[in-house]
Amino acid sequence: MRLVDGRAEIEDLDAFLGDLGEVGDEFDCAVQAFDPDYVLGEAHLRTAVERADRAFERDQNVARERAVEILLYAAGRRQINRALRMGVGEGETDVVVVVHSPADDAESERAAAQAVGDLLAPASGDALAADRIDAGAVREFFDVSEAELDATGATLADLVCERVALLDVEK
Repeated sequence: MRLVDGRAEIEDLDAFLGDLGEVGDEFDCAVQAFDPDYVLGEAHLRTAVERADRAFERDQNVARERAVEILLYAAGRRQINRALRMGVGEGETDVVVVVHSPADDAESERAAAQAVGDLLAPASGDALAADRIDAGAVREFFDVSEAELDATGATLADLVCERVALLDVEK
């Protein structure tokens, strides 16, 4: 898995997602864009990729496309329409993109990541920096209460990764 971050000027969301899909098709990789405001670090996305791969290996995937399955796991949701909130929208926005070769083809991942990077402007900062997220919005999206945070002593990132991992149990 490779992560590509940058800034996108998305005038037509379908066209932007189509461009990402073409990159994925060309290099036989899953390519999924995220709003970095809802991503709690690389471990969050790595866990989602691993769970999506496992779902496909076990023929337990919900989505037909691996990129969408990755989005579902990252969002901790089974419903695509609810998970899409974690994706990107139109306008000028920061974006983090997962590029993943299910065949573990490092060369394809590298080339696809480069092609995705060519679609983006440089990021204004570290898209996955912990201080960039709105903790309240993330807690609301992932249904993490203040009481849960206080009771567990875990970080918000830990609890979100737990939500991703527990999605298999909710099937």
